[in-house]
Amino acid sequence: MTLHVDIVSAEAEIFSGTATMVFAPAEMGEVGISPRHTPLLTRLKPGEVRVQTNEGEEKSFYVSGGMLEVQPHIVTVLADTAIRADSLDEAQALEAKERAERLLIDKSADVDYAKAQAELAESMAQLATIRKLREKSK
Repeated sequence: MTLHVDIVSAEAEIFSGTATMVFAPAEMGEVGISPRHTPLLTRLKPGEVRVQTNEGEEKSFYVSGGMLEVQPHIVTVLADTAIRADSLDEAQALEAKERAERLLIDKSADVDYAKAQAELAESMAQLATIRKLREKSK
């Protein structure tokens, strides 16, 4: 038994196909969705969405947040930003993390702390996704 999965962002459709299982970083914690799952609508936090295909392959995607809609045979991820995990740039993520950390430390600057904290959380989620991919490929 399978379900149809669509992962889309404001820029493009990132993935569309069938799967046997989907894992996503919901606000309340990671959720696993299999065919005939109870309908669900929840917010996503930055992190990794994993899709297990019919062929047994696992595809990974980074999402910066968004919404997850689950119907019995359809899963839709509406992401603010979605990137194939193997396309993430580790150097860029590290630079963004360091920049956000500097902003949070600098008490004299006119800093939007909520924005800096969101950037820090997003870059840390990207780095965690990159590390998971690296461990899987060993």
